[in-house]
Amino acid sequence: MGLLMTIATRIGRLLFLLLFAAVGTILLVRFAPGFFSDPREMDAKYAQAVRSEAEPENHDQESIHLILNREFKSWLRGDFGESRQYHVPVAQLIGVRVRVSAALLAKGILCGWLLAVCTALPVSSLRKYRTLWGLPFTIILAIPTAAMATACILAQEGGPVLVLSLLIAAKEFKFLRSLLEGAWRSPHLLQGRAQGLPARALVRMHILPNVAPQLCTLTTLSIVTALGALVPIEVIFTVAGVGQLAWFAVMNRDLPVLVAISLLMGSVVGLAGMLSTRAVNLEAV
Repeated sequence: MGLLMTIATRIGRLLFLLLFAAVGTILLVRFAPGFFSDPREMDAKYAQAVRSEAEPENHDQESIHLILNREFKSWLRGDFGESRQYHVPVAQLIGVRVRVSAALLAKGILCGWLLAVCTALPVSSLRKYRTLWGLPFTIILAIPTAAMATACILAQEGGPVLVLSLLIAAKEFKFLRSLLEGAWRSPHLLQGRAQGLPARALVRMHILPNVAPQLCTLTTLSIVTALGALVPIEVIFTVAGVGQLAWFAVMNRDLPVLVAISLLMGSVVGLAGMLSTRAVNLEAV
């Protein structure tokens, strides 16, 4: 009974998160300035005709109740409505781009963690100049993601995976270093070093097994960090993924696409939180 209650509670929290994300997106977009505008109105020759054509559509979109009802029906159908910009089902539009973004996230998180672990392991074992060795990651954190991506394009070096990897590595390096420093100071590690065990054996047999649960928790939380950087990276590097689609949807006030992307991002964040909580519970057991 306790397990079923825990599962039901977590599913309920996830559903509440998705509902909050969808309703919040609808309210923000609906009451944003220029929601009823059309790019064709910029041309004086067609402005009046476009306004006349858009008046019935705008009337249907004025009521929040009508918008919520239309979006909810599209969720039940499974197509998430029709894109205002591309005039195709939103599910079909997002389905193609999800694979591109998922591949970018997987490569960026994997490379970022490899860089963070390979750097934090030797730095955490040092007794002096730890802050100096961590300075490059601090500088990277101070640079906006968009500025980093723009610098790569201007230098004609690197790409979206490099920028995302550096961001993940810089974000997780501090936590990894602190975690590994505590592991190096543990009594059994001190005894092993006193007995002359090589550092490679200490890392393989003692440090990594002991910090593995915390690493799993941090890895799931890295997904949230990567999602936050997805939009500027895909827009600047012209990657045809979900982040770029979200940017175009904001520029064109494409409400069905924005709601679907909000639900997708909310689902990923919710699942990442559930996985991190599960890892913490396993560690406690």
